[in-house]
Amino acid sequence: MSDHVHDENCEHDHDEEAVFIVTDEDGKEHEMVLVYTFETNDRAYAVLLDRNDPEDDGVIFRVEEEGEDEVLVNIEDDQEWETVMKVYEELAAQENENG
Repeated sequence: MSDHVHDENCEHDHDEEAVFIVTDEDGKEHEMVLVYTFETNDRAYAVLLDRNDPEDDGVIFRVEEEGEDEVLVNIEDDQEWETVMKVYEELAAQENENG
């Protein structure tokens, strides 16, 4: 996984964007697009945005391997969530500085 932000400044093709169907707590399905991945504490995390509402806040999942597949898992541990948010906020701040 890369620490690459996919935006209008990318120099590669986005026709094959990773799309996931995520069901929220109300049972409503959302098409989510993978926009960013990062690693911390030997674990990988993925940031997804709602494909139909890109202005909405992103969602962060832990990425786990299940056989040969990668699956997205909710982060339910409060301490893990706080660590992930701190790392993500630092990465986002670096991206904003680099513009």
